Amino acid sequence: MEPLQLTGLEGKVAVVTGAGRMRSIGRPIAVEMARAGCIVVLTGTGRPPEQYPDDEKQAGWRDIDSVAEEIRAFGGTAFPVVSDVADEGAVRGLLAKTLAEYGRVDFIVNNAGAARGRDRVPVVDMPIDAWDTVIRVNLRGTFLMSKIFGQHLIEAGHGGSIVNISSIAGKLLPPNTSAYAASKAGIQALTASMAQEVGQHRIRVNAICPGLVDTVRIDDIRGTPAWDQATARIALRRMGAGEEIAHAVMFLCSDQGAWFTGQSINLDGGHAVQH
Repeated sequence: MEPLQLTGLEGKVAVVTGAGRMRSIGRPIAVEMARAGCIVVLTGTGRPPEQYPDDEKQAGWRDIDSVAEEIRAFGGTAFPVVSDVADEGAVRGLLAKTLAEYGRVDFIVNNAGAARGRDRVPVVDMPIDAWDTVIRVNLRGTFLMSKIFGQHLIEAGHGGSIVNISSIAGKLLPPNTSAYAASKAGIQALTASMAQEVGQHRIRVNAICPGLVDTVRIDDIRGTPAWDQATARIALRRMGAGEEIAHAVMFLCSDQGAWFTGQSINLDGGHAVQH
């Protein structure tokens, strides 16, 4: 008997949003899907270099262009596009560019998210513009990508897979994260509803809910007691890696994941185990 191998990825076109940061979830998703044979369209917002963290500056990082070069270096195909997922015109333009370049779309990975910032405060202290930014990027962006690319998948008639990157925060609903948790809980609701609407077209819609993943987003607690306290709450006693999220995305897009839809799957080392 042959060992299990993921199939159905070779030659397919995958759009991965929010893929430009060096230490992230989006970059390994794009890279690993390309290694599996996907043609990868990767987006970022076109961050100005002065906003890069120090390690990106020292590495001469160039956002999605650097990720595209990494993919091309091992013989993969990558097409970087600067795009704002929360802008309808930009999303329609992303679809048009993808179809003009490759003629099809098969997988959409909605990973783009608002940067952690002034929203991590109690509701009564929440700046309204900080709330709006998080909801706009995380929830509206996922909606627009799912709506516009989903319309195309229906019209194309060859099925497909949409994977939304949510968070266990959308289930645990911790204090001082109301905007983030609300946006992620909304993504999970969007996932469940849409899966029931488009399943008849052989389109699968799932969400992955990562726990604490060792990326630039948690640099604010790196090397502090808060890091140790956070790790102690994880059953496996370690942070996750972006590649571990990427592998789950690949499974959900593969033939082997063909009966998964409408699910919001915790991938968190045992951080959230209640049912």
